[in-house]
Amino acid sequence: MSLSRAPRRTRRALTAVGMLSAAALALSACGGENNGKSGGGGNTNFVTDTGGISTVAKGERTAPKEIAGETLDGERLDVAAFKGKVVVLNVWGSWCGPCRAEAPHFVKAAKDLKGQGVEFVGLNTRDFNKQQALTFEEDYGVTYPSLYDPNGKLILFGFPKGTLNPQSIPSTVVLDKEGKIAARSLMALDEKKLRSMIEPLLKEK
Repeated sequence: MSLSRAPRRTRRALTAVGMLSAAALALSACGGENNGKSGGGGNTNFVTDTGGISTVAKGERTAPKEIAGETLDGERLDVAAFKGKVVVLNVWGSWCGPCRAEAPHFVKAAKDLKGQGVEFVGLNTRDFNKQQALTFEEDYGVTYPSLYDPNGKLILFGFPKGTLNPQSIPSTVVLDKEGKIAARSLMALDEKKLRSMIEPLLKEK
């Protein structure tokens, strides 16, 4: 039976599965040293520095779509609730070597910047056994929440085409105080590079 002749409900299900499969193929696992020059199509109104960190000028930024759901701890979280603060979104998986390498830097920065108007939120993906992700958080002392996104739906649907969307694991996207996408890295970060994405946004009025 062709897709065009399938019942409407079946076509919708097959389309959804196809989109998620495409996302899984497009999202490079453990991307490592990506130069960050890919913008996901559409607009290219951003600049990528030599360290692989892309930024967008304040007047040209776009807000993400809904990034909300259940955290690894079973709580409901909507990133939009953090509007007014700088938000660091980190895509990670417990199985990812570069994610393990950058975890201590994120934990330290999150602790140091908590009182300065910065919120960290993880986007945990491809951990189909949630316990492995929880063990990762325990091992590295991660105290900030992570949305549980094993199939990558938030990554696929949460970032408009042409924006600085995450395209590898790990990826880091930083939202400004207005909740708009301001910076992105497609590689594992140390604390210095991570802070270089955050601190300019803290100074914005």
